[in-house]
Amino acid sequence: MDASVLDRNRKVRFVLAAILAANWAVAVAKLAFGLISDSAAVTADGLHSFIDGGSNVLGLVAMSVASRPADEDHPYGHGKFEALASLAIGAMIGIAMLELGRMALDSLLNDRHPEVTPLMAGVMVLTLFVNMAVTRVERRQGEKLKSPLLLADAKHTLSDVFVTLSVLVSLGLVWLGYPKADGVVALVVMVFVAWVAWGIVRQAVGILSDTARLDPDKVAEITRGVEGVRSCRDVRSRGMEGTVYVDLKIDVDPHMTTAKAHELADEVEQRLQATFPEVVDVVVHVEPLLR
Repeated sequence: MDASVLDRNRKVRFVLAAILAANWAVAVAKLAFGLISDSAAVTADGLHSFIDGGSNVLGLVAMSVASRPADEDHPYGHGKFEALASLAIGAMIGIAMLELGRMALDSLLNDRHPEVTPLMAGVMVLTLFVNMAVTRVERRQGEKLKSPLLLADAKHTLSDVFVTLSVLVSLGLVWLGYPKADGVVALVVMVFVAWVAWGIVRQAVGILSDTARLDPDKVAEITRGVEGVRSCRDVRSRGMEGTVYVDLKIDVDPHMTTAKAHELADEVEQRLQATFPEVVDVVVHVEPLLR
């Protein structure tokens, strides 16, 4: 495997390990105060943070597999395992959504509400700032390393920011004398979590189902700009954001020599990779233009 790819995967694993430590520290604090205060919203928030950590573990395992070089069974490498991990993160969020709904209904139907204390509010505010910092760092690293896994996990952690904000609102309402706010806010959180899960699943399914990554008209236009290419057709692209594979057909002068056709195909590949840095491989099928 290319040294740059290995370095990129190592950096992704390092970011995931750092985020894992932060997420589980936040989860322990939220769960402890949620259970002690009997707050459905705070406990649900803690559960969500705990699942954040679980997704980081899953991501670390997936990246270890994705880092393996291509072999006979996986000639295109193991990169899609990263997308599989993103899909699993979406599934885990869905499970958390169901648990949030159960706890919210229990709070509303059984009139269970938390005892709000300044310490609890302080802990929630502190975890809010931690999650905001984690989201910012992970998103920036995901964009820099072009990692769908880090970007998906950043969205997951961002959902924790909004969940914590909602919980703080519910604690304020409970303190003001509206105990059912705990269950109502938990239901609102459930809807938001469902929306986040859908976005992550949609992105992962797009990668796994080989959704086109490049505009075929743009690729064809650049290819036709290479001297000697009469026409370009059947452009296809697939892969992840940072590793795109392209194949296409070009028509050339039927009297062109094999050596010249090979040089032309190399030039097409170089031109496309210069225009689209995310392209790692181009397969050019050279065919004689039939009159």
